[in-house]
Formats: sequence, structure tokens, C-alpha cells
Amino acid sequence: MKILDSSQIAAFRAFVESHDAFIVAGHKDPDGDCVSSSLTAAAILKALDKECVLLNAGPFKRPEIRQYERQFTDQIPFLSQEDRKRTGLLVVDCSELNRIGDYGESLKGFDTFIVDHHKTAETPAGAQSVIDPTSPAAVCLLTMLYEGIVGKPDAETAKTMFLGLSTDTGFFRFLREDSADVFELAARLVRYGANPNKMYNRITGGKPWSTRKLLGILLSRTELYCNGKLALTYETMEDTKNYGQEGRDSDALYSALLSAQGIQAAVFLRQETESSCTGGFRSLDDVDVSAVAAKFGGGGHKNASGMSVQGKIATLIPQIVKEFSKVL
Repeated sequence: MKILDSSQIAAFRAFVESHDAFIVAGHKDPDGDCVSSSLTAAAILKALDKECVLLNAGPFKRPEIRQYERQFTDQIPFLSQEDRKRTGLLVVDCSELNRIGDYGESLKGFDTFIVDHHKTAETPAGAQSVIDPTSPAAVCLLTMLYEGIVGKPDAETAKTMFLGLSTDTGFFRFLREDSADVFELAARLVRYGANPNKMYNRITGGKPWSTRKLLGILLSRTELYCNGKLALTYETMEDTKNYGQEGRDSDALYSALLSAQGIQAAVFLRQETESSCTGGFRSLDDVDVSAVAAKFGGGGHKNASGMSVQGKIATLIPQIVKEFSKVL
């Protein structure tokens, strides 16, 4: 993770000070980093006496973020032409407007600033940005901006920041030997009031029993490809009907798959509708799953990426295996 320099902090502050109000938007199907990045951005704006609306299409499925849902809206507020001129768009934890939801066209034309950490980021034309793919979470960048502009966060803000850092690092499991700066940032958040023990229990606990049943089904359905280096499983629409969408626990699935000897990458496909699927890709070490996700219009990080694509599981599996055979 790179430490933000004074020019980056100054550029962000100048952007904020050049507008009276803001729309803060994160990607649809938000995770802890998206939510905490949005709330940290809002905390900076509040400290600078700026109005803001937190926009997210949802759904807020993950148990650890449900308590924040009421602070967000899934509707863009009506703005006159004069209002649009004085309103800035701050996009966090993603760069592409189409990842925000069905707002893409409506959000074009706003003066825009992006704060993101995804390798496959493609910013809208004319947008300013702070993007660092070496940062394990977007909230790390927002935290440094907060510290540089506002100063020391209060305990509640620090806890919110720590949520995003914890979830996107797999509670620090995904960090490597070059992560000293990340741990130093985490230590500051603990000094400010974050509690690692309570946060771990909040992230990992509270799962519905149905998710344990579904986890067993997904593990039993898993097949190995690429000489045992790729594990792939899937969830059907019937599975979703039987076990629900609440409290899905794909992190436990990925952990179980990647802990098996010889497996270097894991794929989890879900048939969302009769004609569309989502997919999650995870990997170890030097296997770049973002390169595979990009082949299907998705993206993300080197070791954690995703996609949303038209098609059926049975058709997608051989296509995905073919692409993984090029990187495994």
C-alpha cells in the first residue's frame, strides 16, 4: 500500500471545497469495504460542512453491513440544473459507473472524483481519482484522506473504517510481507477505538443455519479441473429457493476450497436468473484471477475478482475452465 502524498490529499480537498453538495456512490451488492468507504467519505464531507446523499443500489445481504442500510438510498434525488452544477459525484470502491447499478446514464455529467483500489479500474472521462491497486481496501485510502484533512477520527468512525479493512483483507489473511503500512494503519484504528475481537466475531458470526446446509451442498458439488489446481462449484436457482439469499457465506466456501492441497484457484458460480449468472473467483499467490474475470466483463483484484454475465452455468463452466487453463 502506498502512503498518500500531500498533493493527492490536496487534490481531494480542493474537489470537495469546489462543490456545495455531493452524491457518494458505491458498487451494487455492497460489501464491508464499500459501505465503510462510503461512510468514511461522508464523514469527511460532514467535517467540511458539506451536504451529501449516500447512494447504493443494494441489496445489503451481508449480516455485518445490514445495520447501515438505513443510511443509504437507492434513488438519485431530483436535482435541478443549478443543483447538478453545485453537486459533486464521489465514487468509492469502484471506478466504472455501470458497477454502481442502473444509474450510469443519470450520473454522467457530474464533476466526479474516484477513490478505488481495483486493478481493472477504468475511470469515466474527465474524472479525478486516487486509485491504488496495492491498497488492500478502498477504505485505507479514505482513512488516509480523513486523517490528512480532518485528523483523528472518533471511535465510531474508526470502527466503521476497521470494518472495511477487516472484510477486504479476510481479517488480514490476504496480506503479505509488504503490508507493514497496512498493519500500522490498523494499529492507528485500534488506538482510535476499533476492537479487533468484536469485529472478527461480527464478521464471522450470525450466519443463518441454512448457510451451513448450503455450504455442504456446494462442497459436495465441487469438481476439480486443470490437474487439480482449479476447484469449481455452483449454486442453482433451486438452491437459492430452498436456502434463501440471506446471509450467504461465500467466504467460508472459498476458504474451505483453497485450504485443500494442490488447489490454487476457486470459482463459485450462481445462476441468478434463467439467463444470467454471477461468478466469484479467488486464488492463492501469483494466480491472477482478475485476468480471467476480465474475459467475462468482470474484474477486481489479482486474488479476488468477480463477474456478472448473461448465460447458463452449464455453458459457462467449460469457457471458464478454458481461460483458467491459460493461467494455471
